[in-house]
Amino acid sequence: YFFFHGFYAEEKLIGNLASMSTSERIKAIQKMTETMKKKREIRNKVLKEVTKKSRHHSNQFSCCTQCLQGTVVSFRRFGNRLSEYFHQLQLWHKILKIIGAKFGTSILSYFIFLKWLLTFNIFSFLINFSFITIPQLVAAEPNNLSFTGLELFSGAGYFQETVLYYGFYTNATISKIKNGPSYNMQLAYIFTVGIYFVICFLILLFSMAKSFCRNFINPQAYSGNASKLLCTWDFNITNEKAVKLKQKNLSTQIKEDLTEVNREALNFSVTESLVRIVIHLVSWIASLGTAVAACAGVYFLSINNLKLFVKEHENDLKSQAAMLVLPIVASLLNTFIPFFYSWLGHLERFQTPGHQIYVTITRNIILKMSIVGILCYYWLNIVAASESQECWETLVGQDIYRLVLVDFMFCLLGSFFGEFLQRSYFIPTLCYGNLLLPNFISFLMCCLVNELIGILFSPLLPGIQMISFSVLFYVKKVSLMMNCQPPRKVWRTAQMTTSFMFLLFFPSFLGVLSVIGVTVWRLKPSEECGPFRGLPSMYAAVSEWIKILENYTASKWVVWIYHNLITSELFFFILTVLVLIITYLYWKIIEGRKTMTKLLRKQIIN
Repeated sequence: YFFFHGFYAEEKLIGNLASMSTSERIKAIQKMTETMKKKREIRNKVLKEVTKKSRHHSNQFSCCTQCLQGTVVSFRRFGNRLSEYFHQLQLWHKILKIIGAKFGTSILSYFIFLKWLLTFNIFSFLINFSFITIPQLVAAEPNNLSFTGLELFSGAGYFQETVLYYGFYTNATISKIKNGPSYNMQLAYIFTVGIYFVICFLILLFSMAKSFCRNFINPQAYSGNASKLLCTWDFNITNEKAVKLKQKNLSTQIKEDLTEVNREALNFSVTESLVRIVIHLVSWIASLGTAVAACAGVYFLSINNLKLFVKEHENDLKSQAAMLVLPIVASLLNTFIPFFYSWLGHLERFQTPGHQIYVTITRNIILKMSIVGILCYYWLNIVAASESQECWETLVGQDIYRLVLVDFMFCLLGSFFGEFLQRSYFIPTLCYGNLLLPNFISFLMCCLVNELIGILFSPLLPGIQMISFSVLFYVKKVSLMMNCQPPRKVWRTAQMTTSFMFLLFFPSFLGVLSVIGVTVWRLKPSEECGPFRGLPSMYAAVSEWIKILENYTASKWVVWIYHNLITSELFFFILTVLVLIITYLYWKIIEGRKTMTKLLRKQIIN
């Protein structure tokens, strides 16, 4: 009797447990006053009972439902495999893993930033080439100028009559077939550039918001370290090299976390604190004074550069050499002054390497953006107002081309003389602090600013930057592997990518928008060249087009959007308020989730 009673009681218990949810079932089994062996037996019986019920329930489904579920599962597996395949095809995926495993996230962040810039340039080149260059090539006349090779350095001569520069593009409506479809080059040029900048704005804003959310709002600090120690050892891979690379990567990440946890706050006396404050003030005064002196030198040299360009030279070689003076001097200043800033950073003795890098990058950005600002003033207020120039837009495009080319050459020379020769004649150095950190990042940002400004004057400039960034990636990667040792004390830079994106957005991108806005709305285009010749401003092409559309009933909606949305200050004010409200609500939701997470952690601990 007791045997059957115990049997039926156990069956009833298993049935009750099988009807519970997974979490309730686990808690109920844990509370049983039984041995671990008995609990395992009960758990296994419950799992068998749950499996039987699920099979019985699935047999009740119709054939059509089962077929539909099978199709959904197949598509899901196909999507996962396709996602894994594309993930493996990502640009430099394996190289970035090797760099991160050997040198840590501090060095990896710079290569990720360079990869992002290259992807950005590919996108820029495809847009400009598709909507501006290809239509112009269809209607272009043959170039009768001879190619000597000097044009590769000066950007003038043969290139002046090609699609590389603004002045070569026509202001006519392109049509290869009589009475067929036509292509308005004026509208194509300004709409392509305008839509391109809108997309760039959205990409930068999205990238900055995504990085900010990942590193500041929801950094997952509670479970990240535990998951690394308890779960990440199971790599789910069978390749031996991949396993070793994953182990090294995990080891580096744990070292970075331990360094951050064990970091001690330095305590200084009153005298030491005052001395440090004085050193910081003197360093900032010296860095800002150097930037002001460099800007003054570039300004006076640019004035003389215009005089040299206007003056007729005796031969082409002298003329080509005169054109390179300004970009060479600007690149020299941008190359050697950052070494002085790095020396100031070592002199200040910051508590962490991250603080030193942020300060040095800020000083480099101030220097290089100031020089670019002086050059923009020279281009928009002196070159554009010069009556001796038939096509001032092409001259500006040539200056930017030379500046980009010389910057690229100086970067390669710096890598060769500063890294490879140092290794050959001295010893391998811990050059992780000098190779990539502040100077290289500020160089990349300056290159992007020059490119964004130059897109209006040289539509194919992103193609040139694509080549230069690809070469720089492999040069810096080889130099890093051959000439540099991993840092003895690794440190984590989770927020550095966010800082890069913020510096790209402000002051870089917003400064570029102001320059483009002045050029499009305020300056008068050249009378003899370009798609906007004969107009009071580049934007006048849009106004004239809207006036034409007002005569067509089918296009009234475009006119309404233009007058009530695009040119309406009220619309942009309302849009800004909505964005701020959404941002505030999202922030409050995240704060609520953080509070809930803290409460749940306390409950788990108790």
